[in-house]
Amino acid sequence: DLFPVTEVLELLGFAKISSADIESTEAGCRFSEATILDRKKIFARHLLAHIPLVRYIREALDEREAHRLSKDIFLEELEMSLSPEEAERVLRIAIDWARYAELFAYDDNSGVLSLENP
Repeated sequence: DLFPVTEVLELLGFAKISSADIESTEAGCRFSEATILDRKKIFARHLLAHIPLVRYIREALDEREAHRLSKDIFLEELEMSLSPEEAERVLRIAIDWARYAELFAYDDNSGVLSLENP
């Protein structure tokens, strides 16, 4: 159970892992001590810096006049290199993380990503 969490912490730059040791980075310490609003801002910066898929989605939304896109566009692109199930899982994680960070919104009913109420 701990391995996926530690991998994410390292991926986002919140921790360093070497052999059996986990050490918080400066960013990880700031995140852990921050208020909820500041945590979201820190998380957003780290998502955009370290997770290309989230950055790609946000840039695509920024470029559109209506700032809205179907998740299917991104799902199709992911399916070029991942199985449909894995593509769905990866996109779901990216959406969940970005929603927490208030980078963009997602409507489960319509399958539309947007900058409305992010």
